[in-house]
Amino acid sequence: MPVLLGIILGIALTVGGAYLYDSTDGRAANGLGPTAAGGQAPMVNWSVVKSEWQTFESNVRAGGDNLERAVKRHAS
Repeated sequence: MPVLLGIILGIALTVGGAYLYDSTDGRAANGLGPTAAGGQAPMVNWSVVKSEWQTFESNVRAGGDNLERAVKRHAS
C-alpha cells in the first residue's frame, strides 16, 4: 500500500511541478503563441491533457455505472 501511495504522490508532484514551471515561466496554455515566452512552447500541452483527462473521467464513470448495474442485477 505505501508503494502505491508513493507512486500516486510521485505522479501528482511531477504533473504539478511541470504545471508550476510552465506557469511561472509564462509558457502555460494562456492563449498566447509560442513566441510570447521567448519562442519556447510549454513543456506540456495542457489542452491535450485536459481533453485526455475528461475522456478518462467519462470512461471511469461509465465503467462504474456498468459495474453498479451488474451488481444490482445479480443481487436481486
